[in-house]
Amino acid sequence: MKLIFLGPPGAGKGTQAERVIERLGVPQISTGELLRRAMKEGSETGVKARGYIESGALVPDEVVNGIVRDYLLSDDCRRGFILDGFPRTIAQAEALESMGVHIDAVLSIEVSDEKIIRRMSGRRVCECGMSYHTEYLPPKEEGKCDKCGKPLVIRNDDAAETVAKRLETYHRQTEPLLDFYDRRGLLIRVEGQEKVEDTTALVEKALAAVGK
Repeated sequence: MKLIFLGPPGAGKGTQAERVIERLGVPQISTGELLRRAMKEGSETGVKARGYIESGALVPDEVVNGIVRDYLLSDDCRRGFILDGFPRTIAQAEALESMGVHIDAVLSIEVSDEKIIRRMSGRRVCECGMSYHTEYLPPKEEGKCDKCGKPLVIRNDDAAETVAKRLETYHRQTEPLLDFYDRRGLLIRVEGQEKVEDTTALVEKALAAVGK
């Protein structure tokens, strides 16, 4: 099965993708991981990507598209794949089509901005690696780690203003993909639930209908 997972930051698409790949036995493809692998292997596209990254520039679409194409054509993807984080734009989606890559379904995990901000801005972490949430998984003593007693902090990525900016970027750049794939009859919408297991059940039910 060849799938694309879409959704705003914090919607849980990465977690759901991990659960699906365990069941299907196909790779989960992250463009960040593919870039690191291509640079390590020293492929032509990897060398190009390294040049942009080391100069502090964004890696252009044509280089990212080339790295994704090379991997999708490899034996690793022979039985299928899940694309997580690609495509991010209409231009990337059109490039994916031009590669001749067949997609079975595009799954959109949908969560309101209000819930996303509440979820992410409520996260607290400790330097020992433990994670908490002010609402869903609070520590026994406010602001302190249950394991080591050290103070809990908010990661920069989880600050409310940072989350709001990431959501703005998603709505502007990536959300148009929903209409793009809906017109092609590939889009499946799943309402993200408060409990991960409840979202997983909806995802599995939606994917069970693909191809029927």
